[in-house]
Amino acid sequence: MFDYTGQIVQATAGRDKGGIFCVVGVDQEQVRLLLADGKRRKVSHPKLKKLGHVTHLTDAQHEYDHPAIQKLKQGTPLSDRELRRALAAFKGR
Repeated sequence: MFDYTGQIVQATAGRDKGGIFCVVGVDQEQVRLLLADGKRRKVSHPKLKKLGHVTHLTDAQHEYDHPAIQKLKQGTPLSDRELRRALAAFKGR
């Protein structure tokens, strides 16, 4: 399966519909994404969301190049503060 870690997505279903999140991982069955935004959903307790319930705002061809996202892709721990700043910079571009 494709590695979605570090991609920016928007929720299209559920109570968090319209919210912007970062994919911090994929569950064991490779069916659901682990999403966090650093505020309502912390990196330590990400939201499980099915792949069909999100819209990808970035992909392999149009990656978002931010130091916090690169850190996440490398597998190093990411703080909620760094994630919030990365998502705020993404929204502001």
